[in-house]
Amino acid sequence: MVKQSTLIILLAALGGCSLAPIYQRPAAPVAAVWPDSAKSPDTRPMPDWQAYFPDPRLQALIAAALENNRDLRIATARIAEARARYGIVQADRLPNVNLNAQRSASLSPASTSFTGKPFQAQRYDVNVGLVSFELDFWGRVASLNAAAKANFLATEAAQRAFRLSLIADVASAYLSLLELQERSQLAEFTTRGRAEMRALIGKRRDAGVSGDLDALQAEGAYQAASAEQANLQRQRAAAENLLVMLVGKIPAEMPAGRSLAGQDIPDDLLAGVPSDVLLQRPDVLSAEQRLIASNANIGAARAAFLPRISLTGAFGTASRQLSGLFGAGSDAWNFQPALTLPLFDAGRNAANGDVAEARRVIAVAEYEKTIQLAFREVADLLAARAALNAQLVAQQANTQAQNQRLKLVEARYRAGIANHLELLDAHLELLDAERDAYAAAQGELQVRRAKLAAATQLYKALAGDETGKTR
Repeated sequence: MVKQSTLIILLAALGGCSLAPIYQRPAAPVAAVWPDSAKSPDTRPMPDWQAYFPDPRLQALIAAALENNRDLRIATARIAEARARYGIVQADRLPNVNLNAQRSASLSPASTSFTGKPFQAQRYDVNVGLVSFELDFWGRVASLNAAAKANFLATEAAQRAFRLSLIADVASAYLSLLELQERSQLAEFTTRGRAEMRALIGKRRDAGVSGDLDALQAEGAYQAASAEQANLQRQRAAAENLLVMLVGKIPAEMPAGRSLAGQDIPDDLLAGVPSDVLLQRPDVLSAEQRLIASNANIGAARAAFLPRISLTGAFGTASRQLSGLFGAGSDAWNFQPALTLPLFDAGRNAANGDVAEARRVIAVAEYEKTIQLAFREVADLLAARAALNAQLVAQQANTQAQNQRLKLVEARYRAGIANHLELLDAHLELLDAERDAYAAAQGELQVRRAKLAAATQLYKALAGDETGKTR
């Protein structure tokens, strides 16, 4: 009868009520549509990263980073830690049953014995024991379990968010390196051209056609180009070091890569409506799970004010002799239900409740802030996408015009002019044309890289290949 009653109580306890507030997702504190500046004709759905970044070398670098990056390893290990913590808390919802075997022996001296003689006693016990199992009438343990599960899911979502950021960061670092490589090549070409012009003007000066001012101007132009080339080499080395840090270990054999112009990263991703985009982002999912955990912790804090019932018991055999442990009449059991009701704790439970409520307010604000930041990030990138496309077209036209101008001015200068003043004016015009052509070409590379970088960040902002993952 005792066993049946205990089983009924245990089953009832497992379905105990919860004092946690009913969770309701806060309304997204952002507009229902993207700003007008962010609207553009979207035609392509979200691909995975292998399809989004077609450059074989970049694909190899991203794959290596996903395998070797130390920060990603840390994030993955934190998932394992959170999963284990959830398992520990979840285990508290079920009884802990142990098999116990022990022998106890004692000797009492004659001075303490009722008979006036030394008294020796011993006992052997073998039992199956229930260790202080709490009947979760008020849902305290269930609330703690829900909070642990939400924290685990928040950690998992945070890891996915970091994975997306790592993909985007590797791509951005690679694109920056490509830009600096191509700008270095352009600077090297420009430096060679100015060295040739310096030599030509030196010959003209020796022939009395050009003056010292022409030579000094040519020397200054050459040294400026050399300084820019050295500066770009320094930036290129820093970009390579950043890429190595992100990847962790560069593969020994790498496939050939593409130029900036040949990256072919799509810039027509389907953005959809804000609610669909933002709620699938891992960082937003992580913030919401932290909010769910804080909501559950309120239930645990409220349950601390109510009685706590725990059960401890054992059933087995006992005997004075080891040989009699499993004999007739050796059955032994004990059952110790305990009820604990807090009467005075100097306000500790009330303070814990206030802490839980305050943390929920913080979690709501952090969740809403995460959505607002996500909305701004996507809106900025969508707006930048159209603007950078237009800027690149204009910059390409400028580069073409400046190169054509430089060819005409250079041909006129090399043909030579009889009048020294005309020659000086032509030399100044040539230097201006060279500077403008170089600046236009460098500017085109920078805008192209910015356009590709925006597309890369947009992939992360739109949750990339996290789209459609089970929540």
